[in-house]
Amino acid sequence: MTWPLRLDADRFFPADPATRSLSRWLFAEVERVPILSPHGHCDPAWFAFDQPFEDAVSLLLWPDHYILRLLFSQGVSLESLGLRPHDDAPFETDRRAIWRRFAGHYQLFRGTPSRIWLDHVFVEVFGIRVRLEPETADTYFDAISAALEKAAFQPRALFERFGIEVLATTEAALDPLKHHAAIRASDWPGRVITTFRPDDIVDPDRADFGTNLERLGELTGENTSQWSGYLAAIAARRALFRAHGATASDHGHPTARTADLSKVEVQALLDRILSGRAEQGDAELFRAQMLTEMALMACDDGMVMQLHAGSWRNHNPWLLRRFGPDKGADIPTRTDYVDALKPLLDRVGTRSDFTLILFTLDESAYARELAPLAGHYPSLRLGAPWWFHDSPEGMLRFRRQTTETAGFYNTAGFTDDTRAFLSIPARHNLARRIDCVYLAELVVTGRLDEDEAAELAIDLAYNLAKTAYRL
Repeated sequence: MTWPLRLDADRFFPADPATRSLSRWLFAEVERVPILSPHGHCDPAWFAFDQPFEDAVSLLLWPDHYILRLLFSQGVSLESLGLRPHDDAPFETDRRAIWRRFAGHYQLFRGTPSRIWLDHVFVEVFGIRVRLEPETADTYFDAISAALEKAAFQPRALFERFGIEVLATTEAALDPLKHHAAIRASDWPGRVITTFRPDDIVDPDRADFGTNLERLGELTGENTSQWSGYLAAIAARRALFRAHGATASDHGHPTARTADLSKVEVQALLDRILSGRAEQGDAELFRAQMLTEMALMACDDGMVMQLHAGSWRNHNPWLLRRFGPDKGADIPTRTDYVDALKPLLDRVGTRSDFTLILFTLDESAYARELAPLAGHYPSLRLGAPWWFHDSPEGMLRFRRQTTETAGFYNTAGFTDDTRAFLSIPARHNLARRIDCVYLAELVVTGRLDEDEAAELAIDLAYNLAKTAYRL
C-alpha cells in the first residue's frame, strides 16, 4: 500500500484557533516575498554553466550532511550510498540502487527537519504526491530523472522559479573564483555572489597551512612570512572577492576567542608556527588574533563579518580518514562569548561601520551571553538558528530566549546555510511560518499589535537580512 503525500496548508501553526488564524494571516503576507540567501554553500558552477542536474542521488543525497549523518548513525555505510572511500574499497555505483536504499530508510527522518525539507521538495518542486517508501522508490527516481531533463529544472530556471533575489556561495580564500567570473560575464541577470572564507589561510592546525601561505604570497606578490606582508596579502584577496560581489566574510572557528597582540608578539607567533616550533595553544591564539585582524579589515573595506563558532569539526577520525570532511561528523561544543569576544569588541564593538553576525551551536548561550551582547554593542547582530537548530523547535527557542533582551532588530534575518539547492524554498518557508507563529503568540497575549506583527513579519523574512548583509 502506498500513502499519499501532501503538505498541510497550516503546517507548523499552533492548534489554538486564534493563534493559528493569526499565524495564517501573517504568513500570507510574507509567503511570496523574494528570497535572500546571504549565506550558504551551493556550487557556483551550477549557475556558471547552467547544466542539467544528474539525478536524485547526486542532487539530493550526496551534498546533504544531514542525511548522511542520520543514515550512518543507523548503520548504513557511506559506501552503500555511493561515496568513494579513500582506500579504494568497493562502493555502490548504481544510482537507482542507492536511491532504493535511501527510500528503505526514509522512516528514520520522521520528525526531523530533513523530512520537512525533503517532502517540500518532492511536492513543490517535482509534483510527487505519494510518500517515499520502498514501494515508491522507483517512481521517485524516474519522476525526478525525467524532470531534470527539462529546461525548467536547470539551475538558473529553478533560481528564478524559487524567487531568489540574491544567493551567496562560500569560497576559500585561495579560490580562483572562475565560476563567479563566468556568471558575471554572462547575460543572466541572477545575482549569485561569493563570500570570503579565509579558514585555509588563518588556521595553523590545518596540515596545508604552510603551503597555503606560500600560495597566498604567490597570488598577491607579498611576503607572507612577515606579518605586514601576510595582512596585505589577505587584504588583496578580500578586494578580489569584493570585485566578485562579496559583501561578507565567514569564519568557521572552533571557539569565539579573539586576541589583541602587539606587532612584535604576532610576528613571533607567526615565526614559531611557520618554523614548526609552535607551542601548545599557539594555533588557537593565532586564530584568535586573526578574528580581530579581520574585524579591523572589515572596518576598512565594509565587508560584513560572520562568525560560526562552536563546532568540533570531523569528530570521528575514522570517518575523516576514510571519506574526508563534511560527511556529518561535526558535533556542537560549549562556547564562551562574553570573555572570548572582549578583545575584539574593545577595538571595534562600538563602531557604526562594522557588523559582526554571530552564529552558535550552543543554545545555552542565547539568553546568558549572546542576547545581552547584541542588545548592547552596536556592531553585533545575532545570526539565525544554525545547523542542528535550524528546525521548528530550534527557531522558537531562539526567539523566546533572545527577543526580550536583544529585540528583533539586533538579529540578522534568516540564512539557509545549505549545499542542497532545492531545499532553499523549503527552509525559508519553514522559517517564515515559525516567525509568524511567534509573532501571532505575541499578538494573542497582548504584547504586540497586529499592524506591528505584520511589519515585523516582512522585516524578519527580508529586510533584516538585506540590511545586515548590505545587499
